[in-house]
Amino acid sequence: MATISAHVASACVSVLFLAATLPAQTTPAQTTDETAPAPGVSKVRIVRLSEVKGEVQVDRDTGRGFEPAMANLPIVENSRLRTVMGVAEVEFEDNSTLRITPDSIVEFPQLERLQAGTTVSSVRVLKGMAYVSLVKTKGNEFNLLFGQQKLQLPPSSHIRLQVDWPDAKLAVLDGAVPIDGPSGQTDVPKKKTVTFHLQNQVQPTLGKDVAAEAFDSWDKNAAGYHAQSAAMGALSNSPYAYGVGDMNYYGSFQNVGGCGSMWRPYFASAAWDPFSNGAWAWYQGAGYSWVSPYPWGWTPYHYGSWSYCSGAGWGWQPGGAWNGLNNSIAFVPKGGTGKVPFRPIAPPRAGESTLTAVNQRPLIHSEVASADSFVFRKDSAGLGIPRDTLGKLDKFSEHAIKSGAVTTPIYISAPPASNARSAGGAVAPGAIHRGTAPTSGAETSSRAGSFSNGGSSTVSGSTLSSHPAPASGHPH
Repeated sequence: MATISAHVASACVSVLFLAATLPAQTTPAQTTDETAPAPGVSKVRIVRLSEVKGEVQVDRDTGRGFEPAMANLPIVENSRLRTVMGVAEVEFEDNSTLRITPDSIVEFPQLERLQAGTTVSSVRVLKGMAYVSLVKTKGNEFNLLFGQQKLQLPPSSHIRLQVDWPDAKLAVLDGAVPIDGPSGQTDVPKKKTVTFHLQNQVQPTLGKDVAAEAFDSWDKNAAGYHAQSAAMGALSNSPYAYGVGDMNYYGSFQNVGGCGSMWRPYFASAAWDPFSNGAWAWYQGAGYSWVSPYPWGWTPYHYGSWSYCSGAGWGWQPGGAWNGLNNSIAFVPKGGTGKVPFRPIAPPRAGESTLTAVNQRPLIHSEVASADSFVFRKDSAGLGIPRDTLGKLDKFSEHAIKSGAVTTPIYISAPPASNARSAGGAVAPGAIHRGTAPTSGAETSSRAGSFSNGGSSTVSGSTLSSHPAPASGHPH
């Protein structure tokens, strides 16, 4: 089995999302319970809950209020997201992102797609701290709401907003943001902070600089990770570029004898099954949508199809239309012994969770083994592996599949001690790096903060079961 070069693999993933090959999202049932949109405006749109660490809850407008969240849950219009002792990230179709820190609440009152294919997104920050990083996409509109304020953020802007009633502080990290006040419009430039007084309409106060906050490093690293994906998405001219970066990092296209070119996740043997673990999430008007627990598990479950190749295992191939909430229609696997999990039909009854966990076999994950080592496990398929910070994964994958597990030395960087905690007392998550800690420069910590990178995923009282494979003494 030959692996295509990294350059070619990246190009392959980009080409998959050419606009001509991706018709509009197919979620016809969703529109039945919605108010008819304005002419030329579609409400059939979902964005992705792309990262969940710690305790995070989501209200998906099902009438059940807040429920436990898991990565890859679709976020629809009128959803709300709440972090308790955790952090979360939402990825929009063009790789623009929203990140929220502990003890924050945001809601999504407007998620629309216009007839021209561009989008209108409105996010309201009710409390806490949020980072927004927009890519350079022409025509898309992003509105940031807080108190009585409405800011239309321009493309390529990067901001941090902290809502702490009766004030809100907007720090411009990149770009320039226009704001309206009693004396007219003012452009807030990069590296400046403006304070809004939410109880009255007095002129906002412009500060001289941007104060450092505990979660700035987490935001900076995540924004950089998505910027790479955005560049590929721009080349493909696709309205559905989200998830591509995760596919490039957590797997690759391979020439599999007799099956052609297939994308396969790293750390997946021929025995791994892409349908064994996940959850069915109920959405009013659309029914149940399949949610994968894997960090790359967005695009391959909303587009294309999975096939089983004898001797190699399951692989994904592009083709067909983009599937929104009704992504189960793409579950027509070819060959193999895996079984598509049964899709519930009846809506959840009163008192029942809107998430139904699926565990056809134990869920294996890679993880931090000690303060200075990380273990990659066979058939974890990337679960538990942090994004981007452990370098290339292909060689680790080869060793883990042969030996069952492989370890590597790591160190964990953390914010300076004076800035490690937010105002609410939450510890900022550290970043895991391969190798040994530098003797000078970035400070290090033996803790990854209070938010786990992997492990079990709780689904409304049920748990996606985890089972660590036996570690081997095969260091790399």
